[in-house]
Amino acid sequence: MERPTPTVEDYLGAIYTLSRDEEPVIGRKLADWMEVSAPTVTATVQRMVRDGWVVMRDDKTIHLTEAGLDMATSVVRRHMLTELLLARVLGVPWARVHAEADRMEHGLSADIAARVADLMDDSNLCPHGNPLPGYEHEASRFAPLLDCQPGAQYTVARVHEEVERNAELMQFLEAHGVVPGHQVTMSELLPFNETVTLATELGEVVLGLAVAQYLWVYPPGE
Repeated sequence: MERPTPTVEDYLGAIYTLSRDEEPVIGRKLADWMEVSAPTVTATVQRMVRDGWVVMRDDKTIHLTEAGLDMATSVVRRHMLTELLLARVLGVPWARVHAEADRMEHGLSADIAARVADLMDDSNLCPHGNPLPGYEHEASRFAPLLDCQPGAQYTVARVHEEVERNAELMQFLEAHGVVPGHQVTMSELLPFNETVTLATELGEVVLGLAVAQYLWVYPPGE
C-alpha cells in the first residue's frame, strides 16, 4: 500500500488521537479537529475508505483498519519525535513545536525517524506530556487538573492535543508557566463562573474550565 498524502496522514493522526481517548470518531468531530467543512470531511473519508485506511460503521463512526492503525501510529510517532527534536535540540519555543512539527513530519523518512528515536531514547512523552504510541499507559499516572485540591502544589504533566491545536492558547500557557515540569497551585475553582485560578511560578493565571479540562498534573509525591 502506498504512503498516503499529507492530508490523509493528518486525518489518520486525528482519528488515532480521538480513538486513543475513547471518543467516538464522527464526521462532525473530524471537521472541528481539521478545521474544514463537513463536505470536505465526507469526501476525504470516502477516499480513505476506498483506499483501505478506515471503515465506516452503520452508526457513522469511523474506525482505523489494521493498515490505517499502522500508518496512524507512524504519523503520530513521527510528529512527536519531531516535536522532541525541535524542543530539545533546536531550542524551538514550547508553544511553537506542535505547529512546526506539523509542517515537517510528512517529509520525515523512516530512517531519519529511527535516528531521532535513538537520539531521544529516554522519551516516552512528547514535550506537551502526551504519550508516544505504545506508551499510552504513561498517561494513567497523571491526575486531571480539575481534581486538584485548593492550596496544594502540583507539577504540570500534560497538555492535551486538543489544546495544542490552538497556537494562541499555547503561547498564553507558556507565557504564564502552565507547561509540563512547572509547578502550579490551584487557588480557586469557580464552577458557576466556569473558571479556575492557578498560582504559577510566573504569577497568577485564570483559565476557563473548557481549557482546564485538557490539563493534567503529577499527583503529589511524584
